[in-house]
Amino acid sequence: MNICVIGAGYVGLITALCFSKKENKVICVEKNLEKLNMLRNGTPTIFENGLNELLKESLSTNSVQFTENLEFGIRSSDIIFIAVGTPAKENWDVDIAQVEGVINQISPYIEKYKLVVTKSTVPVGTQRYIKSKLLENNVERENFDVVSNPEFLREGKAIYDFFYGDKIVIGCDSGKAEETMKKLYEPFKIKMVLTNPETAELIKYTSNALLSVKISFMNEIANLCNEVGADIDVIAYALGLDKRISPLFLRAGIGYGGSCFPKDTKALVKMSENHNCNLEILKATVNVNEKQRVLPVKILKEYYKNIEGKIVAILGLTFKPDTDDIREASSLYIIEELLKNKVNIKVYDPMVTKEIKNIFPDITYCDDMYECLAGSDAMIICTEWSEFYNIDLFKAGELMAQSVIIDGRNILDMKNIKDANINAYYSIGKGNIKN
Repeated sequence: MNICVIGAGYVGLITALCFSKKENKVICVEKNLEKLNMLRNGTPTIFENGLNELLKESLSTNSVQFTENLEFGIRSSDIIFIAVGTPAKENWDVDIAQVEGVINQISPYIEKYKLVVTKSTVPVGTQRYIKSKLLENNVERENFDVVSNPEFLREGKAIYDFFYGDKIVIGCDSGKAEETMKKLYEPFKIKMVLTNPETAELIKYTSNALLSVKISFMNEIANLCNEVGADIDVIAYALGLDKRISPLFLRAGIGYGGSCFPKDTKALVKMSENHNCNLEILKATVNVNEKQRVLPVKILKEYYKNIEGKIVAILGLTFKPDTDDIREASSLYIIEELLKNKVNIKVYDPMVTKEIKNIFPDITYCDDMYECLAGSDAMIICTEWSEFYNIDLFKAGELMAQSVIIDGRNILDMKNIKDANINAYYSIGKGNIKN
């Protein structure tokens, strides 16, 4: 099929390349010229497993084309995917200004039937709103249908999820549109959920919100474990054996982050308030997460009483391993709190980006974890990068001024901690050690 993807961000780029792999002709429209030139030259603009190879293959076979020419993209395509940003407003509402901008820009070029598909995460009612905007812009009704087709991609595994995901959600109110979408996705051999647009739009938010609830619930139980001497990992294992619960998203830590969970959970709370239906469990989920992500600072204050002037090493900046994404990462909030307390901060992450250096220009960025630990009064593990699992605790103890470890992701072995004679070790729900 002839496809146009508007926006070469995370979702748009993955969508364009994965469709191009299935013998479609894809035009990806991007207005950022620096990003556009990188993609044309085969250089990925984001870090994602397998992306480099897929981009080069798609370019070599001419199955994808990157352009800033929106008119060319629309007129050359039958299906138009909108994959632009939908950031959160301060009041937790979803800002769909970029989506609205796209609709206004593409309207003059829709002179024959096009299928307009929202891939961006949008609030309930957006499909109806897009239809009304197209009509308002004098697009003939017979020349378009609008479909809600939310993405369910895990960062770090996005390409795998696109090809082998557990579901494809298609929300539409047109038989013609439904048949086109089924034909488009049939080569992927993934179960399709066919429903109305409102349900499709809500599935995305509900999915992320439910996973957020699981995480916050386990973090609450983990905090109780530390008070009563229980082991959160054993509890999680036992819960995971219950087929009604499943073992996924039961790991305790210092909260969830990323581009989806925080934004979508808050958006669902706001949507419920807009419809006079308060979701109290989700409100509590958000509150728990906001407290949990700065828990390491509370622990440091309890241990040192006064942390002003202390040197704290932070291992991991991204919200999860195998990505360069720092959006809503716990590390950001921890750094902010530490700076308020006049703490000196050293950080190390294997995927450190210009973005975080622009946010925090006055902290020390290190090239490896041992350089980061040298002279530090405490270590906070914020991201479970694989190299942190194998940290030499004896070496860490020798390098650090005081070997206080806050394991925000529960990746270190308690026995190894005891053998290394660390000054103090704090876990999230597995107990603490003080020598």
